[in-house]
Amino acid sequence: MTDLDKLADLLAELNSIGNRISEITQRPATIGHTGELIASQIFDIELEESTSEKGFDGHFRSGSLSGKTVNIKWYSKQEYLLDITPNSLPDYYLVMTGPKDLEGTSKGGMRPWLINSVFLFNAAELVIELTARGVIVGTASSVRKHEWQAAEIYPNKRSMVYRMTDEQMAQILAFDSDWAESRFEGKRLIDD
Repeated sequence: MTDLDKLADLLAELNSIGNRISEITQRPATIGHTGELIASQIFDIELEESTSEKGFDGHFRSGSLSGKTVNIKWYSKQEYLLDITPNSLPDYYLVMTGPKDLEGTSKGGMRPWLINSVFLFNAAELVIELTARGVIVGTASSVRKHEWQAAEIYPNKRSMVYRMTDEQMAQILAFDSDWAESRFEGKRLIDD
């Protein structure tokens, strides 16, 4: 079997899994749509019917942020970059990220769909801070490490704006790298 044959088989598997994910999300199996569903369930967010709503994906249904609009992002790596829509800001950006980018190169690496950290940014305040230091606000806006730390709500509860409950922490843990890898390893051992 050639590498091309192996790749074709793997892509068939990937497409089959994508179809199963789409059955759950009712949207294409992309990291963005899947992240929106995960966040909506864990953070009690009512998603907009249309996926093309400019600036936000939904609004919080309960808690201290009830009624506030939110744009949900899921990045497979934490690279301290954030896509911002300056002309139609939501109230908040809820950002889920995978592991920190330590390699600095994508060669030979992968971008697994894991959630190692969750951040909640007040959009207007963040744009003011970025603009004040001369950052061009838009796609891949550079956000300083200390700003990410101040907005962190998982695994560390640093932000004072939103406090995750123990139940929410347990739900997000299912998508965290160590837990997800142990689930995968356990399933593989059972399947063997």
